[in-house]
Amino acid sequence: MLNNGSRPDQESVSGNEDQINIKRRTLIQSAGLVAGAGMMGLATGGVWAAGSDKPEKEEVKVGFIPLTDCASVVMASVLGFDKKYGIKIVPSKESSWASVRDKLVNGELDAAHVLYGLLYGVQLGVSGTKKDMALLMTLNNNGQAITLSKKLADKGAIDGPGLAKLMRTDKREYTFAQTFPTGTHAMWLYYWLAANGIDPMKEAKVITVPPPQMVANMRVGNMDGFCVGEPWNHRAIADGIGITAATTQDIWKDHPEKVLGTTAEFVQKYPNTARALTAAVLEAGRWIDASLSNKTKMAETIADKSYVNTSVDVINQRILGRYQNGLGKTWDDPNYMKFFNDGAVNFPYLSDGMWFLTQHKRWGLLKADPDYLAVAKAVNRIDIYKDAAAMVKVSVPKDAMRTSKLMDGTVWDGKNPAAYAASFKIRA
Repeated sequence: MLNNGSRPDQESVSGNEDQINIKRRTLIQSAGLVAGAGMMGLATGGVWAAGSDKPEKEEVKVGFIPLTDCASVVMASVLGFDKKYGIKIVPSKESSWASVRDKLVNGELDAAHVLYGLLYGVQLGVSGTKKDMALLMTLNNNGQAITLSKKLADKGAIDGPGLAKLMRTDKREYTFAQTFPTGTHAMWLYYWLAANGIDPMKEAKVITVPPPQMVANMRVGNMDGFCVGEPWNHRAIADGIGITAATTQDIWKDHPEKVLGTTAEFVQKYPNTARALTAAVLEAGRWIDASLSNKTKMAETIADKSYVNTSVDVINQRILGRYQNGLGKTWDDPNYMKFFNDGAVNFPYLSDGMWFLTQHKRWGLLKADPDYLAVAKAVNRIDIYKDAAAMVKVSVPKDAMRTSKLMDGTVWDGKNPAAYAASFKIRA
């Protein structure tokens, strides 16, 4: 895809090591996390009770895509939470979700900040090489959006109904972009279009574009709209080329989004490492959500070109719930991106994973109904999460299922997934 000369996804981490190290030391000091500051294990390198609990692999390479919701992985490394649990997280900036998938499967990455549906797609062999995967925790809820081009907005397409009306009258091919065929953004985009009476399989052309390249591609006219994580929706507004037609929390309040993922093989080989990694990232998520000051420090850190490569303000606005649609409307959204929310964010609910499978079936990515519950139980490693949560002193819910109401009024509770997948009027 065209990139208009700007390649934030290609920036090198190594060129900024001195600058990052200075920021890291400053952040650690300001957060009171230096060794000897009372944080158990920082000075000694671990919090395990016995030698058998020590992480088997102490250096863990964790991939991430330049998105705001990579923050808990990055901050676990920057603030030293990884050291507390006896590991060293090595963040690895990746160019696309396909690259993350391939490097997880072939072992180049130990784990990754990754799309929920990507892991399930690999598990079932519908998005590349089939391999057993492991979901350790949910990294965030909410905080994605659907952007429409300013050209469409000027013709009245400022929301779902406006887009549907324009597409009925302006009979041309409309192109929309998502970030990975089985991923969250594809499912949010399809769900939103269908809820507004637009069949994404028949009435639109859908392409795959890496998140950091969305804005550049819209600028040169490669798509009419896209669904992606922040900060790229707000960046489209700041650059004057797009408007926010919907947020994903409008589609599903407190929806699951990115996850901490790895392979089942990695967990089997390095169970203590998987637990330590989960604990470190969980603690980082709690730190981010703890205060406005922490969110600001997080935004200042991940805005650097070694991570997301954008302005602090572009990240800061929506991470604080301050939204604008690019057409003069502003609002404070209580359902902004959350990384912890008293632990409610992070538990790997089985029903969340099963929902993505229902949508994969709905849109023809799966030709037959899988054993929804069995797949979710295999992928979502609730056992690892519970152990990590105990280390971080985070409570866990009693039920591995949860009930949610989506934008079209449908209620999802995981009880009859096959019937749910077949219940939609618009489907493949």
